[in-house]
Formats: sequence, structure tokens, C-alpha cells
Amino acid sequence: MVVREENKLQEDMEYKRLTLMYTAALTQLEAKMETINEEFKTLHKYNPIEHISSRIKSKESIYKKLNKKGLAPTYENLVKTINDVAGLRIICSFIPDIYKIVEMLENMQDINVLKKKDYVTTPKESGYSSYHLIVSVPVSLSVGTIDVKVEIQIRTMAMDFWASLEHKINYKYDKNVPKSVKKELRDCAKMTQKLDKRMSNLGKSLMEDEKQIIKEITAEYSTTYANLMLTGNVTV
Repeated sequence: MVVREENKLQEDMEYKRLTLMYTAALTQLEAKMETINEEFKTLHKYNPIEHISSRIKSKESIYKKLNKKGLAPTYENLVKTINDVAGLRIICSFIPDIYKIVEMLENMQDINVLKKKDYVTTPKESGYSSYHLIVSVPVSLSVGTIDVKVEIQIRTMAMDFWASLEHKINYKYDKNVPKSVKKELRDCAKMTQKLDKRMSNLGKSLMEDEKQIIKEITAEYSTTYANLMLTGNVTV
């Protein structure tokens, strides 16, 4: 009984360490994305990100996934084989925003993109659309710096609505979804894709009217920044 309690305590401590590590990685990524969004709102009067959410898998969910892979529930197996312990979801207004954000993440010097999967250009058979990235984020702890993996999903609001509905249906039917319901979901996905394309075209038309203003604001910002760097004085 004492051994079991000690093992349980050790498991709880390990999960707390993991939670701390993954939470730190998510906090860094969220801060970067929010800063970029604020930059766009300030300089371009436009924000590519509607909202951001994050989550960390429960201990039970992690063990279940390791068991499905036929692996022992150890720290080493978890870190090496499970890429989505920490997840960040970024919701955009339009499809082009998804690719803008992907490009920004790829250009960040302290973020290492390990894997990419474009389900926007090529949706899953079920109709699911989203852009998936696996990235590693350096997290500084008392023992040193650790690279922590995070799964990032980037999608439009329409894609997110569809994915949320599919998740609820799969949960209701315990993943044994009737064929008729699957077909209805695929049809809804096609409608969602058409809506996204039309909305993206509409958004592009609206943005065309603001291009000149954006150029002027960007030019002014660049001149002011250059003046600051050269002289240490900012002329407003």
C-alpha cells in the first residue's frame, strides 16, 4: 500500500513538472501571437487573429494515448512520441490569414518548426480543415533550457465551427458515427469551404481600399524607427 502511494505521488509530481513545462511553452507562444496581432491592429488597422485558445492533455488522456501506441507511461516515451500534449488553437477570419501566421511562425528565430500538415488545401476525407504545425519552444527552467513541443492548429471561424460540431457528434456516437451523419458532415464541410472562399474574397476586396493607407502608415513607422536607431530621437 505504501509503495502504491509512493508511486502515485511520483506520478503526480512528474505530471506537475510536465504541466509546468508545457504551460510555459504555451504562454510564450500566446504572448508572441498576441503581440503580432496588436502590431497589425496598430499599424495596419487589421487583425489576422480573432482569438487564441490553449489546452494541455489530462494525465488520463496521455496514458491512454501511450497505451494505444503500446508504450509504457514514462517521461521519455511521452516526450518522444506524443506531439500534442500542449495545444494552441489560433482562429482567423480569412483563409489567407492562416498562411500569414504560418509564415510568421516559420520566421521566428526562437521557434523551430518540426512538422507541417496543410488540411486547408487538402482537407481530410471527413471534411476536416485546418493547418497543423508541430513546433519546439525553448523553455528556461532551473535545470537549464528545454525544448518543448507544441501542436498549433490554425483555422478560420467557419472551420472551427465545423470541427467543434464534428467533435460533439463523435463523442455522442463514441466515434461510431452512422454513415448518413458522416455524409451530412462532409456536405456541411463543402459548404463551409465555399463560404470561407467567398468570405476571403470579400475580405480581400475590403482590404484593397486600405492598401494605400497601410503603405503610408508602414512608411511612416519605418522612417520613425530608423530615426530612433540613428539619432536616439523620435520625431512625431
